[in-house]
Amino acid sequence: MRYASAPLGQNRFRAPQPPQNTNTTQIAQAFKPICLGTNAGLPSSQSEDCLFVNVWAPSAATPASKLPVWVFIQGGGYVSNSNANFNGSTVVDKSGHSIVFVNFNYRVGAFGFLSSEKVRENGDLNVGLLDQRMLLHWVQQHIAQFGGDPDHVVIHGVSAGGGSIALQLTAYGGRDDGLFVGAIGESPFFPTQPQVSELEWQFDRYLNATGCSYTYGGSADETMGCLRSQSTATLQAANVASPYPGQVASPLFYFTPSIDGDFIRDYPYNLFDQGRFVHIPVMFGDDTNEGASFAANAATPNDLAVFFKNNYPQLTSADTDSINAEYPLMATLPKHAAYFPSASAAYGETTFTCPGIFMSLALAQYNDPYQVWNYRYNVLDTRNVAGGIGVPHTFELPAVFGLGNAYNAEIIPVVMQYWISFVKELSPNSYKDPSAPRWESMGAGAGSSLRRLVLQTNATAMEIIPNDQLERCLFWKSMAVRMEQ
Repeated sequence: MRYASAPLGQNRFRAPQPPQNTNTTQIAQAFKPICLGTNAGLPSSQSEDCLFVNVWAPSAATPASKLPVWVFIQGGGYVSNSNANFNGSTVVDKSGHSIVFVNFNYRVGAFGFLSSEKVRENGDLNVGLLDQRMLLHWVQQHIAQFGGDPDHVVIHGVSAGGGSIALQLTAYGGRDDGLFVGAIGESPFFPTQPQVSELEWQFDRYLNATGCSYTYGGSADETMGCLRSQSTATLQAANVASPYPGQVASPLFYFTPSIDGDFIRDYPYNLFDQGRFVHIPVMFGDDTNEGASFAANAATPNDLAVFFKNNYPQLTSADTDSINAEYPLMATLPKHAAYFPSASAAYGETTFTCPGIFMSLALAQYNDPYQVWNYRYNVLDTRNVAGGIGVPHTFELPAVFGLGNAYNAEIIPVVMQYWISFVKELSPNSYKDPSAPRWESMGAGAGSSLRRLVLQTNATAMEIIPNDQLERCLFWKSMAVRMEQ
């Protein structure tokens, strides 16, 4: 179903608009195209016309049912829709037909995150995040018709979807618009998120690649009018990555949210540090080896330094020297060069693990330490271990949605019931699997008493977050604003 009008023509690079009213029956039995991602070729199953929502509800649900609502925000590094179209029927069935599940597409890449003062003047910034916000308003308006309770919506995201959870919590300086009452962030993604003024080079490069460079120096109306007049094929051909100025290789994630002063009013670390977020119960967590899917196969400390500067371009040589000091040569891993383990650990902690721990601590400080649950997913697959990547980024996601394989079959009911329980009761324990331990909150402690659940086959249990990891997270926090996180 459409939750917004097609973002084409004059709707390009603008906040989403409500869909047109219709009195005809809408056939909603097949998935619609996902949004065009960076580097995707054409023709493609992806499309610029992509603002669709999927809803799974119990067949017997009525507007009087008032069932808890689970809204899933997919990941993809803000450059793709990479977890699109999960079949929500499994989690609805597993819940005993007691929830409504929602997932959707949002604009990514250049279509979702093109940034410039000209975009601000004749368009909108961070429209991919505004798509998400529009979807949440759509849920408020329509979910009761599917049996859902608009007053009990839990938002859940993974990777860039987890980063989006952070940005929805801090939206408009933490303004509570009553759109959700709980949040789950898996492996929340904190890339560099520059100021708009720092991305004019990216915008100019896009103009050059689309044939709109003749408007350089012209008015915003001329420039944006040119972009809106181009074909999808022309715009998509320019929707590719290139290095940040002064760097030698393209970043892993080229188009990312920018600090627009409105929806995103400051770097996320600052906003959470200041308590400027919606104060609600949360679950945050990560995988043991978050960086393994992304890190450069570094052979030397210099390789590690170059990789970090390509992805966090504000880092200085002194900064990368400090990173190498924090992550010295580690035990080797199969099929990888000597400094890959260091690069993997460093990138995983700064980009995913430490943001989740930091946000958990901020929620514990400003809201309620007994309404914050943190986890580490540590379910091993022998193929990944043999490949030297351990338990990589988002490896828990199949278990959340009940997608079984030999390696995760025994953990699936444990994970699913924790997540379903949180959606239903804002606590992972109310409907947990009988075999699973009680998931203790982070609590009011500090330092070595900070607790999280480690999810692993036949050994799920609480653990203390190691002091050395907390110290490394403090190191990253000291660098976060410089890294524009």
